[in-house]
Order: sequence, then C-alpha cells, then structure tokens
Amino acid sequence: MSDVVRVVYQKYDGTAHRDYPARRLTEDDLGVWLGVTAGTPSIYHGRASVERIPFVLLVPHSAYWTGMFNPPPRTSEVYCDITTRARWEGDTVHLIDLDLDVVRRRATGLVELRDEDEFEEHRERFGYPEDLVRESHLAADWLMGALGDGTEPFASAYRKWLALVT
Repeated sequence: MSDVVRVVYQKYDGTAHRDYPARRLTEDDLGVWLGVTAGTPSIYHGRASVERIPFVLLVPHSAYWTGMFNPPPRTSEVYCDITTRARWEGDTVHLIDLDLDVVRRRATGLVELRDEDEFEEHRERFGYPEDLVRESHLAADWLMGALGDGTEPFASAYRKWLALVT
C-alpha cells in the first residue's frame, strides 16, 4: 500500500471530472483520510490545473458521499460531494460525482444543498437508476443535518488532519 493515492472522479456518463494525487494520512472507522497540499498538480474538467489551497478529503468506507475539509481563505469550510460508493483499485480510488453537493459556509455556518437542478438534468439525460437517486437523496438529507449539528467528522475530527497539509 502506497502513501500516495490517485483520486479519480468521473461523471455518470464516464467523462472526466477531477483527477489528482493525494497523500494517505490515515484510515479509521470513518474512512480513508487523504491530504492534498497547495501546488499539487491536478486535472479539473479535463484541463491541467494546480491546487492553490490545501485540503483534506475523507473517503468513507461505504457511503454515497466524500467530504472535503478546507482552510481559509476558502469560503466553504466543508464541501461534500454526493457520489457513488468509492471503488478502490490498488492505490486508486474511483468515484462518480452525482452533482448534488452539501456545503457548510465558513463565515456563517450555513449548510446548503447545491446543484439540485444539475442532478435532475443529469438524472434524466444519463438515466440514473432509481436506487441511486434514492441513495443520493438519503445521503444529502443526512449530510444536511450532520454538517449543522456537530456530528463527527464535521465538528472537529478533521482539524488534526487538515493541520498536516496547511
């Protein structure tokens, strides 16, 4: 097992979404914690990019979301993508981004559900199966509560890992 993990997000139709290397920080009962430092090369929507702000990504063992934990100046303290369950191939984790996002804003603590219109558009265009639609909504509903009520890892558990990459 390498300490470097390749993180590959695609859209449901197979198009590239994000692709970047991350450092494996730890694995615990919540999932695999990955760190990305500023200056990390990445691919975003098929284009070469460089991460300007470091972050920590939590890939849960068996859930329909990933959690990105961000330092200032990023305005989102926590940004969760609704995804398929992670599929691991060696040191590469594959995820399908299902458009819905749950975000907690740093300044206000406001928790928002984002991109519902994109989810509905892609649901129709790509033919999301009903069980995937149901799991996506269940995950988003759970995250809407968890990001606002002090549920870990969203309260403070992530801070020790974020300190390692900032």
